[in-house]
Amino acid sequence: MTREQKQTLVRILVSAGLLAAAVLLPVQGILRPTLFLFPYAVISWDVLWEAVQNIAHGKVFDEHFLMGIATVGALAAGQYAEAVSVMLFYQIGELLEDCAVDHSRKNIRSLMNIRPDSAGLLLPDGSVKTVSPEKIAVGSTIVVKPGERIPLDGTVLRGESTADTSALTGESMPRRLAAGSEALSGCINLSGVLTIQVTRAYGESTVSKVLELVEHASSQKAKSENFITKFARIYTPAVVLAAVVLACLPPLLFQLPLRDWVMRALNFLVVSCPCALVISIPLTFFGGIGGASRCGILIKGGNYMETLAKTDTVVCDKTGTLTKGTFHVTQVVPAGSADKGRLLEIAALAESCSSHPIATSLREAWGKSAVPEQVTDIQETAGRGVQAMVNGQPVLVGSSALLQQAGLTPLEVTQPGTVVQVAADGTYLGYILISDEVKEHSKEAISQLKAEGIRRVVMLTGDDQKAAETVASQLGIDEVRAELLPGGKVDTVEDLLQNKKGSLVFMGDGINDAPVLARADVGVAMGALGSDAAVEAADVVLMDDDPLKLPAAIRISRKTLRIVRENIVFALGIKLLVLILSALGLATMWAAVFADVGVTILAILNAARALNIRKTDTRK
Repeated sequence: MTREQKQTLVRILVSAGLLAAAVLLPVQGILRPTLFLFPYAVISWDVLWEAVQNIAHGKVFDEHFLMGIATVGALAAGQYAEAVSVMLFYQIGELLEDCAVDHSRKNIRSLMNIRPDSAGLLLPDGSVKTVSPEKIAVGSTIVVKPGERIPLDGTVLRGESTADTSALTGESMPRRLAAGSEALSGCINLSGVLTIQVTRAYGESTVSKVLELVEHASSQKAKSENFITKFARIYTPAVVLAAVVLACLPPLLFQLPLRDWVMRALNFLVVSCPCALVISIPLTFFGGIGGASRCGILIKGGNYMETLAKTDTVVCDKTGTLTKGTFHVTQVVPAGSADKGRLLEIAALAESCSSHPIATSLREAWGKSAVPEQVTDIQETAGRGVQAMVNGQPVLVGSSALLQQAGLTPLEVTQPGTVVQVAADGTYLGYILISDEVKEHSKEAISQLKAEGIRRVVMLTGDDQKAAETVASQLGIDEVRAELLPGGKVDTVEDLLQNKKGSLVFMGDGINDAPVLARADVGVAMGALGSDAAVEAADVVLMDDDPLKLPAAIRISRKTLRIVRENIVFALGIKLLVLILSALGLATMWAAVFADVGVTILAILNAARALNIRKTDTRK
C-alpha cells in the first residue's frame, strides 16, 4: 500500500467506529443527526473538496460531485446512517480499486523490468569498472558474468555461454553464445563469462526498443476505449437529468411523497458514475499488451489489438517467414555439352556483388572468391536476375523470363525449388536448382490460423509458380501469388484488401517489407528488432522467427477483446437493472453502491485476466 492508501484505510476504520457508535448510542433529538456528522466528515471531506475544485474548473459531472450530492441529499432526507454508509462503502471501493489497478500495473511493470542498471566496462588495463549502460559508447568492450543480464547489444569476442532469452522472445529454450555470436540486451547470461563488443548505444538497444514500444502502446487507443470515453460524456449527464426529472415530476403531477422520489433520484446519482468502464477497459488493453510482450509479441496499441482480433485474411511472405531463408544449391543441370563446373562458376561470378540470399548460396557452392577484373558491367533487375560481363563474355543469370527476353529458350524445370537459369555469350548453358528449408513450426502455424477461423491464408513469393505451389502444398496453404516483383507485393495486398471481410494481416521478416507492412490493416514484422524500418512500419513485432507467434497474437487479441466486451455488457447491464429498480422504488441505496463500486471492482478483477497469458495461449 502507498502512504495515501494507508491514510484512507485509517479514515475508513475511524469512520466505521464512529458510525457504529452513532447507531448504538440511545440519543434522540438534535444530537442524533449531529452524531452522524462526525463519521460523515471523516470519510467524505476529500470527496466533497475534490467536487468543489472540479466544479470551479468546469468539471461538474464527475464521481465526486455525484457521490457528494447523493449523500448530502440522503442526510437532508433524514437517512443519516445510509448517507454515511454509502460514502464509507464508496471509499472502501475506491481503495480496493486503487489496490487492484496498482497490482495489475505492478505486474506489467515487473514483466518489463528487463533493463539492466549497470554494466561492466572493460578498461585498457584489463580491470572492469561498473558504470551506467547509458555511458558506454559503441565499440566499447563489456564483461558479463554468469547470472547477469546483458546490458547492451553487441558481438561476443571471447567466452562461451548460454543465454536465457525468455524476457524478449517468450521462449524458455536457452540460446548458445560463442565468439562471433550476436548478444541481445535484456537476456540473462546463464553460465560462462562473456566479453562483448558493443554494437548499439543504450538508447538504440533491443531492450530499449522493447520497452519503448510497450510504454507507447497505451497511447494508441482502441475503438472500444474511444467509445467508452464518448459514452461517459453522454451517459452521466443523461442519468443526472433523469434523476432531476424523477425527483420533481411525480410529486408535482401526481402529488406523491417528495421524500420517496428524492431517494429514488439519489440512487440514480450513485449509479450514474461510469467508473467500471472508464477504468477497466484501458486496463484490459494494457494487460493484454503486457501479457503479449511476455510471450515475445509486441503489439503497438489497443487499436492494433482490436484490428488483429478481427483478422479474416492472413498474407505471408515465403522467404524468411515460412521458410528459413538459408538457400543452398541442390542441383546443377547443364544443357547439352556444357560443363557443370563452368555453369556454377559463371553464375557465382555474375552474382559476386549481390547481397541476395540466392547469390550468397551460389558463391558458397562455388567455394572461391571473384577477382574484381573478372566481372564488369553488372546490371541487376529486381525479381529477374543479373546481366554482366564475365571474363569478357555477356552473361545472363536469373529467371526464365530474363532469358526469354533475350530470345533464348531455357529448359522447363519440374522439380521443387528456386531455378536460376544461366546463359553466356548468347548460348543457353543450363540451370541451377536452389532450395530453401521450411521452418519447423510453419505447417502448425498455418493449421492454427485455420483453426482460429481465418478465411484466407495467402503466400507471396518471387519464386516460380511450381516451386511456390510445392511449398504451399507442404504447408497446407490454398492460395499462392508467385513470380512477384518487389512492387507486386504491395499491388497484391491492395487487391486482397478489396475482397476482405474482416482485417487483413501481412506477416514478413522485415527485409524490404516496410511498404507492405504499412499498407496492410495490421503489419507483422517477424524477428525484426534488427531492422529499424520494419519496426517503424509494423504494427506488431514478433521477437523471434517462430511463425506460431502470429496465431498466438490473434488468440491473445481475441481474449482481450472478449474481456472488454464482458466488462461492457456486465457493467451496463447491472447499472441499467439498478436504474430500473430504483425508478420503481425496489432498489435501496445499498444496491446503488454495489452497481457503482462493486461492479467497478469486479470489472477490474476481470480485466486483470488479460495479463494472465498461459503457455497454451501461444502454443495451442
